[in-house]
Amino acid sequence: MGSTEDLEYPQIILQYNSGFLVSKVMFTACELGVFDLLLESGEPLSSDAIAAHLGTSTTGMERLLDACVGLKLLAVELTQEGALYRNTEISNIYLTKSSPKSQYHIMMYYSNTVYLCWHYLADAVREGRNQYERAFGISSNDPFGAMYRSDEEMLKFMAGQNSVWSICGRDVLAAFDLSPFRQIYDLGGGGGALAHECVSLYPNSMVTIYDLPKVVQVAKEKFVPPEEHRIAFHEGDFFNDSIPEAELYILSKILHDWDDDKCRQLLTKVCKACKPGGGVLLVESLLNEDKSGPLETQLYSMNMLVQTEGKERTASEYSKLLKAAGFGEIQVKRTGKLYDAVLGRK
Repeated sequence: MGSTEDLEYPQIILQYNSGFLVSKVMFTACELGVFDLLLESGEPLSSDAIAAHLGTSTTGMERLLDACVGLKLLAVELTQEGALYRNTEISNIYLTKSSPKSQYHIMMYYSNTVYLCWHYLADAVREGRNQYERAFGISSNDPFGAMYRSDEEMLKFMAGQNSVWSICGRDVLAAFDLSPFRQIYDLGGGGGALAHECVSLYPNSMVTIYDLPKVVQVAKEKFVPPEEHRIAFHEGDFFNDSIPEAELYILSKILHDWDDDKCRQLLTKVCKACKPGGGVLLVESLLNEDKSGPLETQLYSMNMLVQTEGKERTASEYSKLLKAAGFGEIQVKRTGKLYDAVLGRK
């Protein structure tokens, strides 16, 4: 048997060790406006020009740009005048603020909020609870009270969620044919991006966003144009207030925030309100039945640990919750993308 000196340093360990560095490079380039500047310029720029435009040091910017080239977020051309940098197609589509598929807002939320909670991951594992108290000095008993601790933070969260649905919304809404459902409630619908995708895909539907009063107010002011008459609003707390009758209820990334008892409580209320023949659509990232993956979902579940009271679940676990609440005829569709769909019928 060879000694440990004979073993090559595994590439996978190197990748995982540098994972934090990789994400921070991307987040920093977004925050400083590198990709936006290169899109607006319409031509490649030198590191000196980029640094001057963005008000950074030349040495720091050059290293950041070269790291982005290594990550294939930028391309570089060597000329007689020096290196010139430009965006790649990926950065133009996903990392510039003006793109319809921009992920800028969710990245800024991760960089400035989620990362601070993850700093205390070891404490979260020891204690089994979220880490808002350590990260921000506020009570962790109400996760959404902590998430929405300021108007600015709530706006960042809502914009981040909207950016996710701009690239994932149609996949989950098309997983099943929802055209028979005309009266739809999107519980916790936030900024309305999923509701917008729903009325776009099913033009005969009417979607009501049910969310906290302050969330509804921001959605009306910032995200949903008043001329969009197929999207309505209902202010309330669906745990404590009544849920109106509808044909279909959408719970997108809602149940993963809560423990099993709260999930059963909410689903039971939904089932009682649901019209006969109606249903509930759960949009979640599903774990394999043996919980061996997908890796992204396993990491999301760790994020639920540091930020919420919930966890990611398997299709069987969600089916069990739906059956306990009174739903039957449960169907599961894996989209092959970030989020999957589970449909329960009453």
